[in-house]
This record gives sequence, structure tokens and C-alpha cells, in this order.
Amino acid sequence: MSDTVTPTIGDSAIAGLQSELRGGLIRRGGEGYDASRTVYNAMIDRHPHLIATCRDVADVISAVNFAREQGLLLAIRGGGHNGGGLGICDDGLVIDLSSMKGVSVDPVARTVRAEGGCVWGDVDHATHAFGLATPSGVISTTGVGGLTLGGGLGHLTRRYGLTIDNLLSADVVLADGSFVTASEEENEDLFWALRGGGGNFGVVTSFLFRLHPVNNIIGGPTLWPLEQAPEVMCWYRDFIAEAPEDLSGFFAFLTVPPGPPFPEHLHLKKMCGIVWCYTGPEEDADEVFAPVQEVGTPALHGVHEMPYPALQSAFDGLYPPGLQWYWKADFINELSDAAIEAHLGYAEVPTLHSTMHLYPINGAAHRVGKNDTAWSYREATWGMVIAGVDPEPANRELIIDWSRDYWEAIHPHSAGGAYVNMMMDEGQERVRASYRDNYDRLAAVKREYDPGNLFRVNQNIVPAA
Repeated sequence: MSDTVTPTIGDSAIAGLQSELRGGLIRRGGEGYDASRTVYNAMIDRHPHLIATCRDVADVISAVNFAREQGLLLAIRGGGHNGGGLGICDDGLVIDLSSMKGVSVDPVARTVRAEGGCVWGDVDHATHAFGLATPSGVISTTGVGGLTLGGGLGHLTRRYGLTIDNLLSADVVLADGSFVTASEEENEDLFWALRGGGGNFGVVTSFLFRLHPVNNIIGGPTLWPLEQAPEVMCWYRDFIAEAPEDLSGFFAFLTVPPGPPFPEHLHLKKMCGIVWCYTGPEEDADEVFAPVQEVGTPALHGVHEMPYPALQSAFDGLYPPGLQWYWKADFINELSDAAIEAHLGYAEVPTLHSTMHLYPINGAAHRVGKNDTAWSYREATWGMVIAGVDPEPANRELIIDWSRDYWEAIHPHSAGGAYVNMMMDEGQERVRASYRDNYDRLAAVKREYDPGNLFRVNQNIVPAA
């Protein structure tokens, strides 16, 4: 059945689903429909037939069964951040998990269980009370489910690995409506696939993560004038490879936001910068950061002690829901002189919100084998994302063209594939490139758990023949 064809669904069938749900069922054109179908990326404008706002696992099971039995296209929405809008679909059913926000911390076992509708701010709030954290992303409004299932790059990657490296188990509703737990001891093949394979295998209703002692950190941005970017990038590629694993820092091209905490004389200047996160002993911080201030002439060294959740949420205000987003991404093994030259051609970002980030992947993330989880690029040094972002629809083509042109210039210097959480809907060739020799195993797991490809609104892995 074509994804663009909507099956005819009788009112009695819809009423039957409604009667099974503790949460709501929103029909196209009904009250709250437009608000419920809106996702983080305002460039995405899709119109599902039904939206099931699930409150518990039983609701999810009922919704999955309904979609399968009615032949409906099915999308799963957690936090809703996905750049490609893969938490929403046209003409199908959306399972909205945003009401499932339970978080439970076991400070003795150092674990946290988070339901599928949580965002990372929910988890950080609960774990920080115990001086604990698990690796996640860099914006606290990001959904736990989407970020985890794609891998999970962020401030703690060098010290504690990817988010999936700290996933202990997951509760999953499968395409046939059954409910299973996946871990190293149960449904091991499914657990392997969930760690990087995206939303291809079922609806994850809760995640159990390992926690680490992370309380206050020392972090913040160092900014340099854009003309110093060649020197800074050359220094950064060598420094971050040898830096203590307690220190992480992602490189960025940016426009300085016109407000606190940035000094007024820097407002709206095009600059390059590194956003740091240091989790090591406070008494060693001055020594660790000393080399940073010796590079070029920093215009700002805004590094200070703060609660970890403060760094995690530092960009939330700059990137609220409702902006236009266009993402391009790649994994990077080496930041050569030629690659730096290619980057510099696009360093003047086109709008206030547009940016390019290089997230370091080395350290703890390298100590997991490339076939140990579905996430294949363990030897990569950076995850790169080029994000054209702006609030105005009139600037849509501007940010798309900049992102595409930048990516085409830098892609020859890449490792080939990309971090799936930072991709738009780019087709099967890019999906295969992003999983490499893990793709065939993923396709076999897909055949076992979702042979009909019910879960296909994602960076899709087609079931093996």
C-alpha cells in the first residue's frame, strides 16, 4: 500500500480505538488537532488522520494494533525534535508519547528509568538531585527516545560514552502488539538493534540507563573572531584527541546571540567557538583549560562552574519550537588542512540561529566495537552537523541552500555516513551508508520483529527478504 493512500476507516472502528485509550484520540480537524500535529521543526507541515495521545503501555498496544489492522501509516512521536519530522506523518496514525513522562531514579544502583515521552530535561532534573547523570545531547528539550535510539552524542560522550552505551534495558511494544523487554539477557538481538537502529523495531515505552557521578561541572563557551578560525581549528583537532576524557568540547561556527550572558560588544558578530564541559576535579580545571586561552586571542572565555543541567539547557532559549530547520550531517575521521579550508568557505553562517557543530566522539565511545551495537562509526572522531535555522519561512531557501552547499563541499572529506539523528529524509543509500556492515544484521532483526515494516516513518531499515 502506498504511504500516500489513506485507508477508509469507519467511525465505529475509530470509536472502538477511542474506547480502549485512557489518553485522547484526536481526529483530523478536531479540537486541538493543529496544536497536536505541530512538531519542533516548523518546516514540517503534515496532516495525520488520527493522533493517539497515549498515557500508558496499554494505550500504545491498542494504537499499534489499530494501525496494523487498519493498514495505516504509523509514526511515533516522543520529544518531537527530529529534524526530518519523522515523529509525524500524512494521512496515518501518530502515537504521541508526550504524556508518558515518568522518571524513577535508583541512587543506590545508579540507574534511572525514563518513559518514552520524556525529554532530557525531565531526566536531568530527577538525576541531578542525587549528583548523577547519564550521557545525552546538548539541548534539554530533546526527546529521550529519539536521541537514544539513534545513538546519543553529547557533552559526556568522551567520558562516559554514547547514550546507548549506558542503556541497560528497554521495554518495547512490537509490531504484533506484544510487549517485551530487551537487554543483554533478554531479546539480545533486539537490544543490539535498538542501540543505534532508530525507531525501526517497535515503540520503546521506557528506557533504563546507567548513571554516573556528575554534579556541578565547569563549562561554557570560548569564542574567537572568525578570522582566527583556521588557527583554532588546527589547534582543536590535535588538542581534543589528547585532552583528558573529563573534558569535552564541541566546535561551532555561530552568530553571537544578542543578549545575556554575552557582552554587548559581541552581539550578532560571526565567530567560531568551542562549548566546553569538564567533569573532572575542580582543582585541576585551571591546568586543563590553560591551553585554551593560549590559542589566538579569545574574545570571550565564558567558562565557569555550573550545575550540569544548566549547561544541558543553555541553548533551549535560543532554539525554541517553531523555527525552520534544515539539517545535513556526516561522520568525520580526520580534520585535514584541506577539510578546514572547505569549512572556512561557509564559516559565515547565513542567519542568527544557523550553525555548524563538530561533536567529539573519541574517548569512551571508542572503547566499544563497531559491531557491538548498531551504531557503526566507532572509529569516527567527530559527528558533524550543518544546521540551517531561522524563524522566517521567507528564509527557507537561504538556509537550505547554505546547508546543502556546505555539505557538498565538505562531504568528500567525511567518513561516508552520518549520525541518523541529524539527517533529514535522505533515502536508502544514505541509511545504508550510515550503518555500513551493520545494515544487513539490522535488516535481519527487522524481519524478525517487524516483517511488515509497520515502523517505517524513520531512517528506515527494510526487512531482509
